Amino acid sequence: MSLSAQILKIAKAAKKVSYQMALVSTSEKNRALLLMANALEAQQSYLIKENAKDLSVASKANYSKALIDRLTLNPKRISAMADGLRETAKLKDPVGQLLETIKRPNGLLIKKIRVPLGVVGIIYESRPNVTADCAALCLKSGNAAILKGGREAIFSNMAIFKVLKSALKKTKIPLDALQLIESTDRAAVHELLKLDTHLDVIVPRGGEDLIRFVAENSSIPVIKHFQGICHVYVHAKADLEMAYEIVMNAKLQKPGVCNAMETLLVDRTVAKKFLPSMIADLQRASCEIRGDAVTRTIVKGLKQATEKDWRTEYLDLILSVRVVENLSQAIEHINTYGSHHSDTIVTKDKSRAQKFLDAIDSACVYVNASTRFTDGFEFGFGAEVGISTDKLHVRGPMALDGLTSYKYEIYGNGQIRQ
Repeated sequence: MSLSAQILKIAKAAKKVSYQMALVSTSEKNRALLLMANALEAQQSYLIKENAKDLSVASKANYSKALIDRLTLNPKRISAMADGLRETAKLKDPVGQLLETIKRPNGLLIKKIRVPLGVVGIIYESRPNVTADCAALCLKSGNAAILKGGREAIFSNMAIFKVLKSALKKTKIPLDALQLIESTDRAAVHELLKLDTHLDVIVPRGGEDLIRFVAENSSIPVIKHFQGICHVYVHAKADLEMAYEIVMNAKLQKPGVCNAMETLLVDRTVAKKFLPSMIADLQRASCEIRGDAVTRTIVKGLKQATEKDWRTEYLDLILSVRVVENLSQAIEHINTYGSHHSDTIVTKDKSRAQKFLDAIDSACVYVNASTRFTDGFEFGFGAEVGISTDKLHVRGPMALDGLTSYKYEIYGNGQIRQ
């Protein structure tokens, strides 16, 4: 069977059962998620063994440490995957939720009801835990899911999918509601993106090249998760000890993820006091610093930050640093160079904090907290299929509610339009 025929077969099967998924009870969906969580933990040794194949390929290919970290499965991460499924089971089922009731003068009763999207295609790279997270969220929200992971995690993804599917066999949920495209050929993505009669939405998760490819080639609506060029701005009235902790966490806690800080902005009035020790400690943690002219005057020997740096999502131990004149310049920098993902201000001035919140055009805007909290689990959503930087339909962590739409149910007693 040709690749095109294989993808079409998967899409048709998912579309067929998507109508059944809308009717699956909450209790049955939750039961499935708990069985899947237990199966992941029971098959821990198998998952680690298969993951080792991906890690071996990554090592030979000289992948970066950050990418290898994203690929790695260990007992702790497998337990976290399982816990994510259990947390999703605890969440309120959005399907069937009454959003609005309208009573018309002619007696018509109109109800706005939350419903599944239908068939959700998710294309992602690197992190194998995405396979479990996205499967769980799609099933809980009543959708059929078609998953397409990257070649760098193919053995891990197939192993996780096999375990999840095995658990699904013990439930009343149709097996075709969960699909995995195993081909590592980029052409498989191209074939999937043509099938607008079978898929309702595509969610790409990964690097900018992947997302642009999907957006430019898809005949299916795309919810984009573009770059995570996240900023921390240390305001003139910042608590500098707090700023230090936030900067260290936002950059170093997990540098290879989309909600890690890529650019540090520091107000000129505190730059000389804050930057020398801050940069020294970042460098001791093996973080390369690229500074603007003022930063390089304060701290000698730094690599010069270029225009390209301000627009770069490093996903690595590299940080751009700029000294700004004031809050307005910080806002202008973030709205000009940022990716509208997550940005934070560190300040004790409530009015300046509010101006930052109002002026920054990003999905998640923080005051006195690390950007690393932009995450479905941290927001209490269980997990997310991605962090949307779009403005239509869903923005920020895309979880259960983001995987639904709505329809109107209209009740009458014989009304006809005059």
